[in-house]
Amino acid sequence: MFKVSLLAGRNAFKNVAIAQQFMKMSTASPQMIKVERVGANNHVGLITLNRPKALNALCVQLINEMNQTLIEFQKDESVRVVVVTGSEKAFAAGADIKEMAGRDFADVYSNAFLIDWTKLAEFRKPTIAAVNGFALGGGCELAMMCDIIYAGDKAQFGQPEINIGTIPGAGGTQRLTRTVGKSLAMELCLTGNRIGAQEALEHGLVSKVYPANELVEKAIKLADKIAEQSPLIVSMAKEAVNRAYETTLTEGLLFERRSFHTTFATKDRKEGMSKEGMAAFAEKRKPKWSSS
Repeated sequence: MFKVSLLAGRNAFKNVAIAQQFMKMSTASPQMIKVERVGANNHVGLITLNRPKALNALCVQLINEMNQTLIEFQKDESVRVVVVTGSEKAFAAGADIKEMAGRDFADVYSNAFLIDWTKLAEFRKPTIAAVNGFALGGGCELAMMCDIIYAGDKAQFGQPEINIGTIPGAGGTQRLTRTVGKSLAMELCLTGNRIGAQEALEHGLVSKVYPANELVEKAIKLADKIAEQSPLIVSMAKEAVNRAYETTLTEGLLFERRSFHTTFATKDRKEGMSKEGMAAFAEKRKPKWSSS
C-alpha cells in the first residue's frame, strides 16, 4: 500500500514535468515535426514527422508538438484540411521503445499512458495520412486515426507489438479490425506480420497507392479538392461517416437524415448551404460558401 502511494507520488511529479514540458513547447518552434501551409490557396496544413534517425518513432515530445499544432489548426479557419506524413523511409516505425522500456504498470496506468494520442482522431477537420515506408505499431495506429490514408508503393503496415511482449494500445486492435476485418487483423496482431501497400489497398486500409515520390503531392491535391467545399458541410459529412463505426445502422441512418435536413439551414435560417450549392450548379459557377 505504502509502495503504491510512493509510486503515485512519483508519477504525480512526472505528470507535472510533462505538463511543464508541454507548456514550453506550445510557445516554441517544434523540434520533431515540420509544420507548413500548402495547397493552391494555403488552406492545407502539412505536418511532417521529423525524427529521421529514429525512423520517426513516436515519443512524448513529438506527440505533444503535433497536438499543439492541431489545436492551432483547429482555431485557424483558413486551415481546412490537414495532411500528416513522414519520410520516404518511414511514416513512423512505432512508439519510442526507449520511452516505454522503463515503465511499469503503476506508471502507465496512473499516467493514462497513450491518452494524448487520441487528439488526431478527435480533430474536427478532415485529415489525410500520406504514408511512405514503415507504418508499424503506433505508426500504423496514427495513420488509422486519419480520415483518409494514401500510401506510397513501398509502404508497409503492421502491428508488431506482440514481438516485444505487449499489444497495440492506441487503437490497433480496434480500428484495424473495423477496417480490414477480424481475420487479417487477428493475423497481424498475433504474428507481427506486415502487409504491403497493394495488400493494404485490397483490404480497404488505404484508398490509393502512388509512387513514393508523388505521394505527398497527391495527398495535397486531394486536400485542395476537399478544401473547395463548404467547411461546415465537410465537417458534417465527416461526422456522419464516422457515426457508421460507432452506432447501429438504424441510429446511423437517423443521424444522417437529421444532418441532411440541417444542411438546408444556416444560423440565421435565411439561406441554407444546399441552396447555394444547388444555385451554383444551376448557374454553372463555383459556390460561395460561408462558415455559418
